Amino acid sequence: MRISKLFGKTLRDDPHEAELASHKLMLRAGFIHQVSAGIYSYMPLAWRSLRKIEQVIREEMDAAGAQELRMTALQPRELWQQSGRDDDYGQGMFRLADRRDRDLVLAPTHEELLTVMVKANVNSYRDLPLTLYQMQTKFRDEPRPRGGLLRGREFDMKDAYSFDIDDEGLDASYDSMEKAYKNIFARCGLDAIMVEADSGTIGGRDSQEFILLADSGEDTIIICDGCGYAANAEKAVFAKPTTDAEERRPIEQVHTPGVRTIEELAHFLEAPVSKTLKAVFYVADGEVVVVTIRGDLEVNEIKLSNVLGSPADIRLASPSEVRDAGLIAGSASPIGLSGVRVVADDSVTLGANFVAGANRESYHLRNANYGRDFESDTLTDIALAQEGYACAKCGAAFRSARGIEVGHIFKLGAKYSNALGAAFTDQDGAQRPIIMGCYGIGVGRLLAAAVEQNHDDDGMTLPPSIAPYHALLTALNVRKADVAEAAGSLYQEMQAAGIEVLYDDRDESAGVKFNDADLLGLPVRVVVSPRNLRNGEVEIKARTGGEARKVPQGEAAAYVREMLEI
Repeated sequence: MRISKLFGKTLRDDPHEAELASHKLMLRAGFIHQVSAGIYSYMPLAWRSLRKIEQVIREEMDAAGAQELRMTALQPRELWQQSGRDDDYGQGMFRLADRRDRDLVLAPTHEELLTVMVKANVNSYRDLPLTLYQMQTKFRDEPRPRGGLLRGREFDMKDAYSFDIDDEGLDASYDSMEKAYKNIFARCGLDAIMVEADSGTIGGRDSQEFILLADSGEDTIIICDGCGYAANAEKAVFAKPTTDAEERRPIEQVHTPGVRTIEELAHFLEAPVSKTLKAVFYVADGEVVVVTIRGDLEVNEIKLSNVLGSPADIRLASPSEVRDAGLIAGSASPIGLSGVRVVADDSVTLGANFVAGANRESYHLRNANYGRDFESDTLTDIALAQEGYACAKCGAAFRSARGIEVGHIFKLGAKYSNALGAAFTDQDGAQRPIIMGCYGIGVGRLLAAAVEQNHDDDGMTLPPSIAPYHALLTALNVRKADVAEAAGSLYQEMQAAGIEVLYDDRDESAGVKFNDADLLGLPVRVVVSPRNLRNGEVEIKARTGGEARKVPQGEAAAYVREMLEI
């Protein structure tokens, strides 16, 4: 492809609306065109990279025994109502009606539809196991689209689904997909780690994410270097420290004028923060919930949402909602409360004689103890893991890192088959629910994440396996006949050698061409210039590292092939 004919233009400056490196670089390089917030069109360069990623995915899915199909994005809403996820997705799902007022949705994922398709085509245990996948466009009405392709409202995904007769079969399918995913990311030149994760609206009993570590990532990853444990912060568990054992003392009220925060309370009473209990107020589907947790810990809202049954709407309560519920911000606790749901983190049992709110303005209680002075409707782990906390498995201190999710695998079990009636006849003639797994890779997100992980101050540095072209052939002073002839001849030779070449044949200055070469970040740059031609040479340089080499014209194509290892 000649750049003079390429659809799309490079930009000199960063677009003002872009914050992340991948978003800036993909807009500047002419990879994507923004249509609206969270909605992008792929330009030719990005589309070439995406097709390469898709081909790698197809090869690994096919090698794992999966079959490709294609499902509709437009689906009857009743499918989602049957599974219960119409409420789960809430405002995150695009809903519409056709001309006959039939309710439809633009699918954010495809568990429901494929379960119904398998129900219609699988009767016996002899039809299983089965793994099906597709490359499909998804739609999610993200409240805060960000980062270009990293979080959009329309995006491309590879989603696969396994169907087995039992949990043992699911484990085998899951392991097979895990291996395929590791192969996919390795072949794409990406360093992805696998971490434990929350299943979210997809559901199921177990799930793991594949994360590309990047400072710009929106996920916080908790890592233990002692034993290798890794989890998304929203899922991570840790060893909560206990306070020194002591006898329970009588509860007593203390006046705390002007004290509103845990830090102020600990300072006022000269007590460690770990000896306090804080109350946090949430609204879940219109109901006020009081959450209590030890003062040195923070509430994990994902864990809390799961405890509350994953309500469609969970948020911090407003001051007016707190007052209307009869609660006193800054002096609240579960002690003596009635008519309000209370969820407590299990840290409230890891110590004694805590300081808690007295549910009276400017008063607190000393020596509050769980079980004696207060109880909760639910007692469980709802604490957020953070760097420096102790690993529950080996006791080593956690470190944290930022990361971008590029893949997610789930053990769904019988969640969807039970809801939609997908069953099979076993060897004994009995009807049993099909056991499912789900496996997703965000294709566009993977490309954006690859840019986040592979760039420098001058532009992208994409791996050869997913770069839109292998090499950029740059002709300097292209108006000179000898330069145009030599560059055109080399262009044909490289193509004949199986090298994907983007030929910069524009009548532009060397500075413009070299800046664009760095911005596009193709793995190899080949320069034809009058000076080098006088010596019968061309200049060849890798985009990342190494010195430029002068290579005889006749050996250039072979040298580039060797550099690319193709």
